[in-house]
Amino acid sequence: MCAVPSSTPAWTRRGFLATTLAATTLGALGLGAAPPAAVAAGPDGDFAGPRRRWLELTLGTGFDPAAEPYATVLRRTGEQARAHCASMRPAAGSLWPDAPFDPPAGITRSYARLFTMAQAHAQPGTGLTGDPALAAGVLAGLDHLHERVYHPGTVRYGNWWEWQIGSPRLLLDTAALLHDAVGPARRARLLAAVDYFVPDSAIGPYTGTSTGANRVDLCRVVALRGVLGEDAAKVALARDALSPVFPLVLKGDGLYADGSFIQHTWVAYSGTYGCVLLDGLGRLFALLRGSRWEITDPSRRVIHDSVENAFAPLIHNGLVMDCVSGRAISRGVQAADRDAPVQSDHQRGHVLIAAIALLAADVGPADRERLHGMIKGWIARDTTSPVLTDPQFGGADLARLAAIAAGPAPAAPEPVGHRLFAAMDRAVHRRPGWAAAVAMASDRVTHYENGNGENPRGWHTGAGMLTWWGAGHGGDQYTDAFWPTVDPYRLPGTTVSAVPLADNQGGGWGAPRPAVRWVGGVTDGEYAAVGQHLKGLGSTLEARKSWFFADDAVICLGAGITARDGTDVETVVDNRNLGAAGTPALTVDGETQPGHDGWTESFDRAHWVHLAGHGGYVFPGGAPLTVLRETRTGAWRDINADGSPTPLTRRYLTLLRPHGIDPEDACHVHLLMPGASPGTLADRAADPGWLTVLANTPDLQAVHIPSLGLTAVNFWAPGTAGPLTADAPASVLLRHNGPTATLHVAGPLRTGDPIGLIWHYPVRNVTSQDPAVEVLEVGSLVRLRIRPGTACAPHGCRLALPPARRSG
Repeated sequence: MCAVPSSTPAWTRRGFLATTLAATTLGALGLGAAPPAAVAAGPDGDFAGPRRRWLELTLGTGFDPAAEPYATVLRRTGEQARAHCASMRPAAGSLWPDAPFDPPAGITRSYARLFTMAQAHAQPGTGLTGDPALAAGVLAGLDHLHERVYHPGTVRYGNWWEWQIGSPRLLLDTAALLHDAVGPARRARLLAAVDYFVPDSAIGPYTGTSTGANRVDLCRVVALRGVLGEDAAKVALARDALSPVFPLVLKGDGLYADGSFIQHTWVAYSGTYGCVLLDGLGRLFALLRGSRWEITDPSRRVIHDSVENAFAPLIHNGLVMDCVSGRAISRGVQAADRDAPVQSDHQRGHVLIAAIALLAADVGPADRERLHGMIKGWIARDTTSPVLTDPQFGGADLARLAAIAAGPAPAAPEPVGHRLFAAMDRAVHRRPGWAAAVAMASDRVTHYENGNGENPRGWHTGAGMLTWWGAGHGGDQYTDAFWPTVDPYRLPGTTVSAVPLADNQGGGWGAPRPAVRWVGGVTDGEYAAVGQHLKGLGSTLEARKSWFFADDAVICLGAGITARDGTDVETVVDNRNLGAAGTPALTVDGETQPGHDGWTESFDRAHWVHLAGHGGYVFPGGAPLTVLRETRTGAWRDINADGSPTPLTRRYLTLLRPHGIDPEDACHVHLLMPGASPGTLADRAADPGWLTVLANTPDLQAVHIPSLGLTAVNFWAPGTAGPLTADAPASVLLRHNGPTATLHVAGPLRTGDPIGLIWHYPVRNVTSQDPAVEVLEVGSLVRLRIRPGTACAPHGCRLALPPARRSG
């Protein structure tokens, strides 16, 4: 059916250029070949430019296919194509025996293999360049899929995405690469199938499955279908249907003013669907640039700005944080393609970086240099999984990224500061040498997403999971088989009941959402107060959790911890992945603890803990602590129906703050100090003046750090904490620095009701203020009224103080 020789004689340049399609490809690769006349001009001239640009986007430009790493990539493409060709076995219900058409993921998988084969035919250096048997195999495969399943009249079954996005996108990409070989008659049949499954109405009203990243994917399908079918109305329809994607949203799917990105209505999804949105728009901007369908909607500036506002803050040294990747965290190694690169936070981060590289071509020179600097920095710092040797990339993405890495833009460092993504209940804190993120849930944002057999045990990923990385360590902490091997009841940072949960507990697609509103916080861009009214999934657990993000520590408080499940409740101080054989030294209050697997110990009053190569923890005044070293084995199949069943084993060091069975109003306080040395931890534990816990109750959680002039309060109810009084639930951050101070206030309840705030401290005058801040009184104290809006946005003012007094 698809027989190709085990090796193909080297093509001469003259012979290669004799093939029209191959010549087109060489032109796209920037190797000096002139595009054939049929592509460059003629009656379809309006479509020639976009079609050529799509080839350039797909195959790449400006690189030498004989040089590394491109030679290896192209050779690998050829090897994959040869294997696909050899194993093709057309049957009534499949094209390959291991990819049946039911479920419809097998249809998409079949088109993906044909696309790989088309790439091997179109590109030089694959060993199959221009091979007629390979081209014939691709065409036969397209015909078989069309005749058997993907044709007008077929009633859709299974996942809609396979029919409207996955399969047609790959079909069209394949038809674009083999444009001339496909021919007009076959092309008309293939496009008719696309029209049937993706009618114009699919990109009509901005609702249902046609929003956000899905809308961009659907427009990509319709636009390329229009280009290949020379249908100007289709291209214009796709262009215009993108406009609802651009504006910032206040609810539902899309980008928010605070940088949040939501997909599936309830899910924080910057790392996957957000990446799809950026990548798709970058490709569509390029496809239509310079044509009569160029995308000129001025709102597209929102997308350009989102790179720095919404996406870059979630990338750390090349990875994108798992707390914004939804059910994708469960994918790892797929059983159907065990040789494919492992999906991970780094792999997803690299795809997002490549999408930013695409989008950088659509901005002005100054913005482009800044984006290139960020990309160059990420490439330089990702030593865990180097970007430029990532096997998921083809020559096109590698060429774009390599050009930026070698370009003149200076590499940007990791940023320092705090970002609160209130609309998706996420917070990211960055300090010199480390970064941390917390994931929460509310009636707006799900505990976790599961669906299509993916992520059935992600139950507690929104229960205050606190993840963190060092500058030069921890890059593989959540990359190295973390998700299939970690105890899903003991995710780091969470307070949980041990009540057993069923797979997919609470329902699918974002359905499990707690009936709570107070989730969010306030930040001044450097420090932050963040809180979560926690209600456990499938349990009676309830608590108030706060994280006060400071200079070298995250101060973690829990209060009102109550449950009636008849099971243990515990706060997971941390659960560190030690790798397959890691035995880093553990020190508790200056004493080295055993390092062997299976060791566990309960400490009645631990003050500080150090884990070599990671950092440590401080328990002000001492606290009960259980520590265990354990080896855990799991498989990707355990958390993903399509995952590999191969067992994986990793070692873990777990720190637990026990609250007992059915606790009543329990609490905890501890500090996370990434990268801290034993000496630093011991000094911090021995210094009662560094931190004052002003309150830790179900009504108030507050801390004061004199050395930073920082007072931070989460008012769960009206009350007074230290020098601050609020008459409504609020989150408040006070910074007192010599003769000046700043106050920042937010309303995490998001009702829009005004908040009255008093700082009981002499104030000379208010020198600047947010329009939402009204000054009611200044003198021996300052009294403010804040109209916080409904987005949990921070509202601040700057105060001038009398010179005589110090921080109080």
